Amino acid sequence: MRHKAVYTTGEAARICNLSQQTIIRCFDSGQLEGFRVPGSKFRRIPRDKLVTFMKANAIPLEGLDDDRVRVLVVDDDPQIVELFTDVLEADGRFEMATAQTGYDAGVQTQQFRPDVVVLDYMLPDVNGDAVCRTIRENPELAHIRILIISGMVNPGEVDRLKHAGADDFIKKPFNIEKVIERIVSLARG
Repeated sequence: MRHKAVYTTGEAARICNLSQQTIIRCFDSGQLEGFRVPGSKFRRIPRDKLVTFMKANAIPLEGLDDDRVRVLVVDDDPQIVELFTDVLEADGRFEMATAQTGYDAGVQTQQFRPDVVVLDYMLPDVNGDAVCRTIRENPELAHIRILIISGMVNPGEVDRLKHAGADDFIKKPFNIEKVIERIVSLARG
């Protein structure tokens, strides 16, 4: 996989092993060069500027070489979680975390900072649209792509999920290879 050319403040924070607030302060003070996305308050850091910042502050560059896709799998079915764990961990392109409730998904999203959330629609505590809205309402998490996987096929429900912030929908039962392809295309797209 090719290296990213531009990073969000969250990605830069993870690479540098710093808090996102520290990265933002360094950006705002000019210690870390970058640009703002036109028409928004989002900051972006080109790879070469991040390397310069890391070298100037004696931050190891190893984090830049980890182009693995960070995937959070949220499902209350242990067999589905186990399937994803087995397949993603065997495939060297991924780093993963899991959650079984909407609440756990929120905690893991904040801590793990996934690139893609694979989200079951029907969770024990909330529905997937509530998780989508929570992620989309936080500007620090706006880069996260959300892939809903569910057995429900009501087109109105799928539209509601996409309106709540889901990027895509795959119906259960699913082909795991096709889901993996979709995760990669969402993360890199």
